[in-house]
Amino acid sequence: MMDKVSEPSVAGQGKRLGFFSRLLDQASAAERYRLAAEQIVHAEKHGFDSAWVAQHHFDESEGGLPAPLVFLGMMATLTSRIRLGTGVITLPLEHPVRVAEDVAVLDLLLNGRLEVGVGTGGTPSSFAAFGHDSNKRGAIFADHLNTLLGALKGKPIAGTPNRLYPDGRGLIDRIWQATFSADGGHWAGLGGHGLLLSRTQPRRPEAPTAALGDLQHPIIDAYLAVLPKGRAPRIMASRSLFVADSRKEARALAEAGLRRGLGRLRKTHIMRGESLDDLIATFDVHVGTPDDVITSLQADTILPRVTDLVFQVHSVDPPHPLILRSIELTAEKVAPALGWAGPASIKTGSRDAASTALV
Repeated sequence: MMDKVSEPSVAGQGKRLGFFSRLLDQASAAERYRLAAEQIVHAEKHGFDSAWVAQHHFDESEGGLPAPLVFLGMMATLTSRIRLGTGVITLPLEHPVRVAEDVAVLDLLLNGRLEVGVGTGGTPSSFAAFGHDSNKRGAIFADHLNTLLGALKGKPIAGTPNRLYPDGRGLIDRIWQATFSADGGHWAGLGGHGLLLSRTQPRRPEAPTAALGDLQHPIIDAYLAVLPKGRAPRIMASRSLFVADSRKEARALAEAGLRRGLGRLRKTHIMRGESLDDLIATFDVHVGTPDDVITSLQADTILPRVTDLVFQVHSVDPPHPLILRSIELTAEKVAPALGWAGPASIKTGSRDAASTALV
């Protein structure tokens, strides 16, 4: 076993701030993409360090973007500093050599600002549509990840003399793995990759009211236990929050959004009850004024251990103008109270800064 590393230093200027979108605005696909682009540009304007988009196939109520790298290619022309990431590419459903080629090209277009998050995800029906067995997703993921990493490192591909072009070796230090389990944390750490922790996580029947930290501390522990000596930890916690100027408005919109998605959410979560406070607790949502959200997030014992705080408005999904306002309030009031130093700590305009900002 590799030497165990100490806890990451994440206080003060060490924390980075991110915005995440599953592109679930109540609009057509084209309008969703336009609004998400505007939200990311707004996040960059307000100093966010990164922006992330999810990949979901087929079901528009689950997620509105099956091709995240295509979308991020558009964002290359609309942004200049903010780092752009996939949260995540469902790697078992992709050809890993094709992914390697796409991310290598995209990273050049972004001048080294790309972060590549991968995971096993996806619903069983999505796997069937791509000709895969969902029950074998773990094995497929491991095989595809090995091929992806080999290609990025410049190794011959599939026993042929072919090697990746353009060169993708700069991306090796910008791979992230998403997981719900300590085993997943172990493998992410062993590879020296970043660790992506979800904004919410299904509880076990024997502990339906367990705190999110109770589920995610073991994942971080497993990750740190095997992280190669000298490798700086990269631990991201995604969290759902909706910050508004009015507590009453925030709660009203939270209730509307959570109840709108309740049928889908019931499939993966054990309900604590039917009241708004029960829904907020069940789905790990932080909602209210900046002071309300700061107090709520300060009770999250995972956040002091992470290097990256990434916030999203799902599953509240308020109207677009209020998402923009939530981005502003998060940057101005919430994130600084949690250890984010703000945009003054960010180097801009150089490839060296881009390649090291998340290491």
